[in-house]
Amino acid sequence: MPRHTTVAIIGGGPAGLLLARLLHTAGIDSVVLESRDRTYVEQRQRAGILEQATVDALRACGAAARLDREGLVHQGIELRFAGRSHRIDFPSLTGGRTVTVYAQTEVVKDLIALQLAEGGPLLFEAQAHEVAGADTERPEVRYTHEGRKQTLTCDYVVGCDGFHGIARAAVPEQVRRTYERTYPYSWLGILAEVPASCDELIYAHSPRGFALHSLRSPSVSRLYLQVPNGTDPGDWPDDRIWDELDARFAIDGDWRLERGPITAKAVLPMRSFVTEPMRYGRLFLAGDAAHIVPPTGAKGLNLAATDAVVLARAFAHLKATGSADLLDAYSDTCLRRLWRAEHFSYFMTSVLHTDPAQSPFDTRLQLAQLQRIAGSRHAAAELAENYTGLPMEGSVPPSFPSAR
Repeated sequence: MPRHTTVAIIGGGPAGLLLARLLHTAGIDSVVLESRDRTYVEQRQRAGILEQATVDALRACGAAARLDREGLVHQGIELRFAGRSHRIDFPSLTGGRTVTVYAQTEVVKDLIALQLAEGGPLLFEAQAHEVAGADTERPEVRYTHEGRKQTLTCDYVVGCDGFHGIARAAVPEQVRRTYERTYPYSWLGILAEVPASCDELIYAHSPRGFALHSLRSPSVSRLYLQVPNGTDPGDWPDDRIWDELDARFAIDGDWRLERGPITAKAVLPMRSFVTEPMRYGRLFLAGDAAHIVPPTGAKGLNLAATDAVVLARAFAHLKATGSADLLDAYSDTCLRRLWRAEHFSYFMTSVLHTDPAQSPFDTRLQLAQLQRIAGSRHAAAELAENYTGLPMEGSVPPSFPSAR
């Protein structure tokens, strides 16, 4: 077992794995500790929309071969409301930007395969218990692997271990500031073995609640329904789900929702969460360990990738110049972009969902906002620019992807 490394990474999700890969390409050693087994990690169903900057990062570190073969480039989304449909065309509104549909499970599989074949140690079922000495020059990560308690010393620790991980707790309470919002509804998400009924994602506002039509591949659809908090997926038989989706996607016209076998159901809570700062001493927080957004804006995976890129650039800069300036700026750099993404996710969520306490006045405000997006190029461009991803701050060492 490794006893020392330059960067100890807690968590083998997208942020941790992408960071490890970027560090490897920059000649910086790391160890990744993942508490779950490989099968579990590779099967976690999560986001599936990649901004161009995320695609660029994966290409730059040699992790996009399958993405380039199988990813589905989307040039827009469709908004449905008041029985009408309106398309937001990304390239014409943003100067050519698009998004790519490629499931997080596939990104993770690709990064795991590369890490095991070429990178530093990636330990599955390695449960981290404590980060000690984060404010010293030699932090330690204490963990259990294969039934034995271990200590990994390092120069830096990066906590990519999610909302329920242990890394954030290593930041003293008197230093941490937390901002959060819990929404009064959830999503019932399904996977269905049926080709998508649309060419691009559909976001639907309905008096019955929000609905989203997405996909994971040409033969697998991913769909969501707004449901009350505390909903049991077992209370939603397949026919009820399809009937409700039909009702919420309905528009004046001959569009038809294709049905097929539902292979998975899960209820997803809606939450916004940010912890500041994202750095304490030699401990850095990335991905869901530092922030969560509601999935309506398709920002969660992309924010995690941004954290990884900003950190990797900073470590590469330190190695090349001896300067820790970019590491020192990490938290502020990420938080500026993060709060913009939090606002966009809040906007998409609040304008498209029906709050249980919502008045007719509130509904009319939502429809007025949607009508403005449909009728104003300026408003549509604001949505398109935020959806496809805002520019990434910071200088770009040659070994890393260009900012967009």
